[in-house]
Amino acid sequence: MNKTVSLLLTLLCVVMISSGQVLFKSAALQTVTATGWTERWLNMHLLIALAIYGVATVLWIWVLRYTSLSVAYPIFALAFLFVPLMAYFFLQEPLSVKTFIGGGLIIVGVLVATQA
Repeated sequence: MNKTVSLLLTLLCVVMISSGQVLFKSAALQTVTATGWTERWLNMHLLIALAIYGVATVLWIWVLRYTSLSVAYPIFALAFLFVPLMAYFFLQEPLSVKTFIGGGLIIVGVLVATQA
């Protein structure tokens, strides 16, 4: 697998895991108003998040066949930027300047860590 494909698949894993986190939060918010056990623990957002995590895990294992962990794993740090951004857009959670400063530092760290 070439470097570009490897990078894109790793980023896809990050997006999937980030999406799963937002869905987990959404599922958690639904449990507040849920009355029954099945409504609380088997809601659609939770089931979709678990499915996304399952697919992302299989894809991650496949990516690691072709990419060193020392390159792929730092890219996963982008989830610390993606999750707050997705939470802002999908859950209307606030963003702060600190989020963007931290995100910028993460991006710089990923670039440093993944340079050959």
